[in-house]
Amino acid sequence: MKFKKTYVEVTARFTPDGKIIPLKILWNDGSSFYVDKVLDIRPAASLKAGGAGIRYTCRINMVETYLFLEENKWFVEEKCL
Repeated sequence: MKFKKTYVEVTARFTPDGKIIPLKILWNDGSSFYVDKVLDIRPAASLKAGGAGIRYTCRINMVETYLFLEENKWFVEEKCL
């Protein structure tokens, strides 16, 4: 299965100690998904779509997925048909 890097809009909270916590992801088609919980934050590469940055392991609608912050842009690994 192939994946592509898809840039998305993210609503995030900035904590007093400098952490960035994603709260909601907005896709280009207008659909949005709330982040139920951030499970892990670490520097990492996207092995499926390419690119690197800060990888957020998130639970969205009870599904674990990765969200990446690359420089100043957010992206996800989207499945290609």
